[in-house]
Amino acid sequence: MRKKERALIAIEELKKLYPEAICSLTYKHPYELLIAVRLSAQCTDARVNIVTDVLFDKYRSLDDFANANLEDVEQIVRPCGLGKTKAKDIISLSKDLIEKFNYTVPDNMEDLLSLSGVGRKTANLILGDIYHKPSIVTDTHCIRICGKIGLTDGSKNPLSVENQLRKILPPEESGDFCHRLVLFGREYCVAKSPKCDICPLKISCCKNPVK
Repeated sequence: MRKKERALIAIEELKKLYPEAICSLTYKHPYELLIAVRLSAQCTDARVNIVTDVLFDKYRSLDDFANANLEDVEQIVRPCGLGKTKAKDIISLSKDLIEKFNYTVPDNMEDLLSLSGVGRKTANLILGDIYHKPSIVTDTHCIRICGKIGLTDGSKNPLSVENQLRKILPPEESGDFCHRLVLFGREYCVAKSPKCDICPLKISCCKNPVK
């Protein structure tokens, strides 16, 4: 079974399992998703949603974030880990969105990567969820599962995984596919205790040779 064939099988099976492929982070405005994804580094989406519920209630605009006191923001986001670094990035990227991009979250990779604390994972999520462009979000679920089911060579490097997946995933399916991998990773392909005996993706798992 070739990788493209394996990918199509995985896509269709995951569609059956999770018809609605949505981001689990809560937000109302594009800049809020940008901030939420920054907070999600080394933190669960569930905890981020608890924190942003407080954060977005206190700071209701980009101007509020740009003019925020660092210590105050740090105090709120501390439960997400790396509080000071994330607080600095949030304030800095808010200022950049105002000053460089006229209050608009950029719609291209280059400009997104110019923002503080924004890497390719974050940029891809924004491009997919906000602008509905082809995107591949290589989070821990994506990296682990795609290696297991034979869509990649098992690399743990996010950029390598992204590049490999771009070659085999239909562009119009890639963003939703990554969202579904998160749900699948939480329900079936759990990192420490995968439920292989009832796995819906058995047919495309790495036990079958890939060309």
